[in-house]
Amino acid sequence: MALLPVAEALARVLDGVAPLPAEQVVVAEAHGRVLAADLAALRTQPPDALSAMDGYAVRADDVAKAPAKLRVIGEVAAGRPFDGTVRTGEAARIFTGGVLPAGADTIVIQENTERDGTSLLVTVPSKIGRHVRERGLDFREGDVLLPAGHRLRDRDVALAAAMNHARVPVRRVPRVALLATGDELVAPGVSPGPGQIVYSNGFALAALARSEGAEVIDLGIVPDRVDDTVAAIDAATRRRADVLVTTGGASVGEYDLVQQSLAARGMALSFWKVAMRPGRPMMHGVLGGMRVLGLPGNPVSAYVCGFLFLAPLIRRLLGRPEAEVPTDAAVLGRDLPANDERADYLRSSLTHTDKGLVATPFEIQDSSMLALLAKADCLVIREPFAPSAPAGSACRIVKLDR
Repeated sequence: MALLPVAEALARVLDGVAPLPAEQVVVAEAHGRVLAADLAALRTQPPDALSAMDGYAVRADDVAKAPAKLRVIGEVAAGRPFDGTVRTGEAARIFTGGVLPAGADTIVIQENTERDGTSLLVTVPSKIGRHVRERGLDFREGDVLLPAGHRLRDRDVALAAAMNHARVPVRRVPRVALLATGDELVAPGVSPGPGQIVYSNGFALAALARSEGAEVIDLGIVPDRVDDTVAAIDAATRRRADVLVTTGGASVGEYDLVQQSLAARGMALSFWKVAMRPGRPMMHGVLGGMRVLGLPGNPVSAYVCGFLFLAPLIRRLLGRPEAEVPTDAAVLGRDLPANDERADYLRSSLTHTDKGLVATPFEIQDSSMLALLAKADCLVIREPFAPSAPAGSACRIVKLDR
């Protein structure tokens, strides 16, 4: 199978992927969830004109000039409106959040008054509407304030509650199953034997999937045996995973058994091998209702493929409009040679200057080096057959912290 361009590979990964079904959750549990429908206000906020300060509700005509003498006829507290009407020469004591009484159109703050019993002296003039929060200042009933596809942040949850939604419609959380293969892998904390390495891929991919709003099913590490690999694939199916992500074993070596095991369970292969570096041996297919991403075993390759393909797939399953990874403009911080037939995603540092963003690819780009990946701020994208580019040349980048 020929090398597939990155854009076409992503298009195939996202092709036919529909948002997951909607469900209702209580607003207290909605943080981080993605709205399945527009959320409109069920009430007007504030529902009445309110005082923004402690003071006195008065008629603006009475306090256009100061000093002005008024008679206090009542009191207004938050949640306890005043039934009377403020007429010429009158005032009502009011506290923050109190409903503006009929007849009043401005608030005189208490610091600008002197009171003796029911007698009030206003010492500073005021204008109409001063310190008044008008009805609907924040929003009005029917206003769509949170659109479908929006992932709810902490302040969005507060807004949804203020809109009087006890429950909100959200997309079901995608279930992402992670499976690592390889006799050479051991868990962190274990002393590796001869030829063994500490497994790390799944930890980054799990964190990435969760950060995008998915639930992670850890299928662990299986040895390089077809029966063990098939059993793990069957476990992903039983647990109704929406996406199965494998790491390692996706190439053509004698011990690369993932594709063989998936084929044994009926996976329809979409592609295998992408024209990118790192990540060339990435695989994609569909097994029943489960999408499959076979990622390379090298940790940097696995993460870059996860960032560029798994994260967009999760976003599409959640119905988010910004599924594809955005790019930004920058300039190169060092010279780069001409590129070959594969797109390069170069781990790079990023600095902000008065001339804009400067992206400087690291000298070493080995796909096994996690220390440099952790240090990287972005990926510099080099298209296939791109000519040599000197420092200062324009480039496109993908920011790793979005």
